[in-house]
Amino acid sequence: MIYEFLKRSPEFDETAFVAPSADIIGDVKLGKEASVWFNVTVRGDVNAIRIGDRTNVQDNVCIHVMNQTGPTHIGNDVTIGHGAMIHGCTIKDRVLVGINAIVLDKAVIEEDVIIAAGSLVPPGKTLESGYMYMGSPAKQVRKLSEEEIDSIKGYASNYVKYIRAYQQKDTYDENPFYTPED
Repeated sequence: MIYEFLKRSPEFDETAFVAPSADIIGDVKLGKEASVWFNVTVRGDVNAIRIGDRTNVQDNVCIHVMNQTGPTHIGNDVTIGHGAMIHGCTIKDRVLVGINAIVLDKAVIEEDVIIAAGSLVPPGKTLESGYMYMGSPAKQVRKLSEEEIDSIKGYASNYVKYIRAYQQKDTYDENPFYTPED
């Protein structure tokens, strides 16, 4: 459902993908080749939400804001894993937010960061660029390798391919994304 709230309507680039079961409300902007997948809620009702180019918001994610004091800004090439909670924070470019992770009010996630599945980033915390963070509260675990940093861009690139398949812009005789077991 795409829903106007207090005279503010979501805006999407024409290349963005929004699953039919996603709810996008109010002051929300999606960048080029961004994707919002099944059962996601993006609620820009009392502040703004900006989602960058090639960013994917996976199934069952909730993105919200803080009333008047905390918009949510998500950069380019970000992957937000299934079931994550993103609230009134800033996530810069090339970040992987793991499945069921939580990022809270006024937290800042710098570029090239991996947040492990199930981690909690508390309010106001800044996660330094180039590291993996894990735990509740999230703590710096180790420096990311160049291969891991490149993999973040790879996840975003994969979701751009999924957009094309779901929009039937690329046609396939068989599913190229997996090989079924016999």
